[in-house]
Amino acid sequence: MLWESTEPRRALQDRFGLAGFDDAVNWLTKGLAQAWAIDVEACDRIIISDNNAIAWVRTNQGALVAKWSRAQDQFVRFTAISDMLQALHEHGVLVAPPLTSVDGQHRVIIDSGSSPLSMTVQPQIDGDLLDTTDETAVRQAGACLATLHNALASHRDSRLIEIAPGRTLDLRQRIETWLEVADTGTAPTASARLRDQLASLPQIDTEPQLIHNDYRASNILTAGSEILAVIDFDDVAWDYCIADLANAFVLLSTRFTNWQPTPASVRDTLLEGYQSVRPLTRLEHQWLQALVLWRGITAIPAGEDPAGWANAL
Repeated sequence: MLWESTEPRRALQDRFGLAGFDDAVNWLTKGLAQAWAIDVEACDRIIISDNNAIAWVRTNQGALVAKWSRAQDQFVRFTAISDMLQALHEHGVLVAPPLTSVDGQHRVIIDSGSSPLSMTVQPQIDGDLLDTTDETAVRQAGACLATLHNALASHRDSRLIEIAPGRTLDLRQRIETWLEVADTGTAPTASARLRDQLASLPQIDTEPQLIHNDYRASNILTAGSEILAVIDFDDVAWDYCIADLANAFVLLSTRFTNWQPTPASVRDTLLEGYQSVRPLTRLEHQWLQALVLWRGITAIPAGEDPAGWANAL
């Protein structure tokens, strides 16, 4: 299990209709053979996270990663994300491109017995998670995010261009609504500073587009100081690039259950790398400060704060 304390064999059965690891491997072997003409030689591990699972397999086509989900309401979106990854790969962006199935698809619906599962297969990329103490790697991560934004700017897919109910693209309205109805008062001085900043900010001068929306160390694979790939696009959203950058400022140093604030020096290096590819506009610079402050407030945990999120504002 990635996050949960649930017993994994029980999760395999309850969520995917698979009676343990061996049954899962047999099902996976059959599915990859039929849908992708891939022969599985061994499966090294399976990780479960909520409605999703990831398997690392050794095959006649090399080391691969198979990802599947039972969230049927997301199947169309997942297919669009796989198609997007292929498009990004063709534009030279550092991603793990999906393998094409025998019928030309990047994502396939496979029956597990209990419910249909949406699956995609990608090459396994052997790398380490981004080390935010490596200045060169962080600078390259900033440049990589900007390159990703430039490529996504021209990607228009109606399956991904959606606004959740009750959500607005107006940045000012979004933050003001949060301050009015969702601010728990964990950092009242910071919230007051955020209100003051909003009062003088004009409307942003860029257009919304697709963004990664979860750009942080655990989703950036490296070899030394070199970026190998950006992974996990499941949270891709229609928003502003500056919102994505602000989120990265706050969460870049987080790794799964090890959550800690990103030091100011690391943020500066990330921004330096980003602007080497995509310079910010004057208003983006101004909005970045407010968005980072807002995201920083929301990152403060309820109760104890041993990592010092409040002090990082």
